[in-house]
Amino acid sequence: MANHQSALKRIRQSEARRVHNRYYTKTMRNAVRQFRSLTEKKDAADMLPKLYTMIDKLAKRNMIHKNKAGNLKSKITKYANSLS
Repeated sequence: MANHQSALKRIRQSEARRVHNRYYTKTMRNAVRQFRSLTEKKDAADMLPKLYTMIDKLAKRNMIHKNKAGNLKSKITKYANSLS
């Protein structure tokens, strides 16, 4: 166990950040999953900018890698374009 006050505080901070980051990454994954289940092109076109924003924010804050963000955006765009 930690012996210093600063170490105890760091443990509390890192746990709070971990929970916070998990919430946002899980929310993004659920949104992508929901997007991939869409069948209407209009619905997909409405949801796409919101999903882009969510992915970009996570990449900016280093919760996901920037290349992963690019790959996700590419795949969901391809999916949206394939809908009729």
